[in-house]
Amino acid sequence: MIFSKLLKTVSLGALLAAGLTMAGHAAGTLPETGEQLAEEQVFTYRLLDGIPTLDPQMMEEVMGFAIARDLFEGLLNQDENGNLVPGVAKSWEVNDTNDVYTFHLREDAKWSNGDPVTAHDFVYAWQRSIDPELASPYAWYVELMSLENASEILAGEKDKSELGVRAVDDYTFEVRLTTPLPYFASMTVLATVFPVHRATVEAHGADWTRPGNMVSNGAYKLTEWVLNERTVRERNPYYWNNDKTIIDKVVTYVISEENVAFTRYNAGELDMTAVPSGQFTRLKEERPDETLSLPYLGSYYYSFNLADSGPEAFKEVKVRKALSYAVDRSVIVDNILQGGQREAYNVVPLATADFTDPDTDYGNWTQEERDQKARELMAEAGYGPDNPLAFKLLYNTSETHKKIATAISQMWKQKLGVDAELNNMEWRTMLTEARNDKFDMVRYAWIGDYNEASTFLDLYTSDSPQNWANYDNPEVDQMMAEAKTSSDPGPIYTEVEKILARDMPVIPIYHYTSVLMLNPQVKGWPMNNIQQNWYSRNLYKVAE
Repeated sequence: MIFSKLLKTVSLGALLAAGLTMAGHAAGTLPETGEQLAEEQVFTYRLLDGIPTLDPQMMEEVMGFAIARDLFEGLLNQDENGNLVPGVAKSWEVNDTNDVYTFHLREDAKWSNGDPVTAHDFVYAWQRSIDPELASPYAWYVELMSLENASEILAGEKDKSELGVRAVDDYTFEVRLTTPLPYFASMTVLATVFPVHRATVEAHGADWTRPGNMVSNGAYKLTEWVLNERTVRERNPYYWNNDKTIIDKVVTYVISEENVAFTRYNAGELDMTAVPSGQFTRLKEERPDETLSLPYLGSYYYSFNLADSGPEAFKEVKVRKALSYAVDRSVIVDNILQGGQREAYNVVPLATADFTDPDTDYGNWTQEERDQKARELMAEAGYGPDNPLAFKLLYNTSETHKKIATAISQMWKQKLGVDAELNNMEWRTMLTEARNDKFDMVRYAWIGDYNEASTFLDLYTSDSPQNWANYDNPEVDQMMAEAKTSSDPGPIYTEVEKILARDMPVIPIYHYTSVLMLNPQVKGWPMNNIQQNWYSRNLYKVAE
């Protein structure tokens, strides 16, 4: 019975896809603009690392979330400017006390097997995301959403069925919060709270995300996935807005070397890849239409290990400050990256909505003043020529990460006599080591899950799973809790930043831009979306 039904679905899907593609491209032009469309609508791009999972509730990587936005669709999406727009939810409202959200789902949303997408699918997925048995690496995010009983469920005190979500009816999804969050709706854009097809998950278990097994509700369906090599996704004919989709197929290739990826881009094998470090200025002059530097909500930093397993020297704040002060961030952004990145002396990027850049003392000093202070602090901490500091710096394999680590380790050596041994690992291995506190110092970065300062500062609360530094400050915990109920959390965030600059659990290095090479034939990229949440269904390729 299951086998015959699958054959019927595939056959119907193929016919629908062919018919809709012909209808959408018959004129050969984009009706809204009159642009001539390319005959082949295939978008290819490079990934640095393989995506370890395609389960939305188990994802945690930025590029994994990008794939999820093609395969699945949540309640809401973002437009090219980062504004919220309807997804599966065609409308939504909040009550007078801002603690009950009601989402009204469109009745034409379907799964890739033709089943309707209902409020029950969201209830199942949201409960699944916080289920301790699943152990989602992003379960903490659901707790941050202030869902009713989320904390108790994570603590094992209540069952997942008591999470503050319910299906009022098939097409009405209700969410109850313990704390009003003005930015709650924007948090639903993340893959962690995308719906999944319950019957498929239960039928296939851990294999439900394999091609041939996966049932998804996004604009694309998975047709191929070879770990550490490639993924292929093709149009889902059952997607409610399929007749507006132009890109027929999306292919990713895992290429660890950025120069190899750039060579393949130049050969026409890729439509998008990273700009090789140090080449942005030249490429922008030579190829301005395809060399892009876009605003991006992200911070790059080095994290100390303040746990018992970490170096004893890092327990001394003077050492942490000295190592931070001695980093010449201008060398990193101006000489190595050269893509419009901004020197970072605090955690939250300046471009974050409603955020005021804190006036940290050391951020206003000259580099000479920072270097002098760093030498004084190291001497006060008892380190010098007769007692040199040595530790290991862990980073994941990447030419850019290597260049940055090499430059910073040389700064420490020349200015402070510090020996930092560089150690690189594949991304997943590094994650495992870091989570088990098996490092001295580690490279890390955070890309905002939503456009609000708490997405960065919540990482430094003592119970955050993403607090790799093992930083523990009750004052920060209390202030971040207060911020959630404040009508104006901005001043609180500024004070938290000052505390972090005082305690220095991490070394902020730079704030991101999205620097990429994009085939000029590709149109529809969200240039003004600071989160760079892009959807393949919004892209199209014009004829050369």
